[in-house]
Amino acid sequence: MAIPRLAFGSVWRQLHLWLGVGLAVLIVPIAISGSILVWHDGLEALMHPDRYAVSQGTRPLTTYLDAAAAAAGPSSQPFVMRFADSGPVTVSVREQPAERGARPRLLTIYLDPSTARVVDMVDFRSSFFGFLHRFHENLTIPEYSGRAIVGWVGVAMLIMSLTGLYLWWPRNGAWKSALRWRRNPGTASNLHHLLGLAISLPLALVSLTGIYLGFPQQGRAMLSSVAAMTPQARGGFAAPLMRTRQQTIDQVADIARTSVPDGRVAAIFLPAEATQAWRVQMRRGDEPVTVTIDDRSGTPTVAAALPGDRIAAWIRGLHEGSRGGLLWQVLVFLCGIFPVIFAVTGVMIWLQRRSRRAAFKGMTANMPQLGAAE
Repeated sequence: MAIPRLAFGSVWRQLHLWLGVGLAVLIVPIAISGSILVWHDGLEALMHPDRYAVSQGTRPLTTYLDAAAAAAGPSSQPFVMRFADSGPVTVSVREQPAERGARPRLLTIYLDPSTARVVDMVDFRSSFFGFLHRFHENLTIPEYSGRAIVGWVGVAMLIMSLTGLYLWWPRNGAWKSALRWRRNPGTASNLHHLLGLAISLPLALVSLTGIYLGFPQQGRAMLSSVAAMTPQARGGFAAPLMRTRQQTIDQVADIARTSVPDGRVAAIFLPAEATQAWRVQMRRGDEPVTVTIDDRSGTPTVAAALPGDRIAAWIRGLHEGSRGGLLWQVLVFLCGIFPVIFAVTGVMIWLQRRSRRAAFKGMTANMPQLGAAE
């Protein structure tokens, strides 16, 4: 026995409604933080012009490393140096806390490329953009499964974007009326339907990529089952670093450039005790290339991105808006702004329907009394 479309529509409408109403308090701030982060680099340069008012030039990389370590203090450990096409050199530093068991601070030190002068030093986690990143990724509560919560919000957003598209889809091919502004008598309803139509597919894609990022282990396992991926580096930024190194950072950069002559150095990760190897991220056009260099022998291993790595990079880039060009950036930005409008108009539609139902019930309840009076 076939289930009527009307019954399906009622189920999807209720699911769409209660996911939106129930999760609005999470969806709205997560969406807004994501829309701001689309323009992270430009906004940071606008808000902190002193960090980017640097002169162009180069110094030995050891000079940058020493300047960053001196600025951060004796309890610090630089662990990665990053380079941009223009702008400052940045060194990320772990600062060991004075209290035992406390979480180390993560400092970002900005240096003038031509002088190695420290132009700014920021505690990333307490900075504006650091807070936005942490909130968008894990609600600032990683110890309470914050990342998984954000992942499930992504699932809800995907369901709402697809059910909203289903509910909008015109019956009996009535496309002309479906695309009209005055499809419904209320302004809130028209805004909800037409803006939802405009953003539903981009929002579904942003939500889907967000689910992958919200469940990184499961997502990586699923992706690596169909496309080869490079094994993850052990320990992450918290891994203990080598105190005594055989290679200098300048020697490592030279080895990487020789190994990939048509590439440019984007970042250099200092060697951890577990691996005893430097990791240099290079860019060859749009393609990332990783050069791993053994600290004892200086032997490089060049690894171009595997298919799974490229797919994972596209997933992150599509979610952040860094891939797909300016039009996609704008769409990702709107995917963060429109949910605020959907939340407001959705609640208005729900209240209007409740009011109409209450009025209808009151009218039908009085009908027998009216008949008796006549």
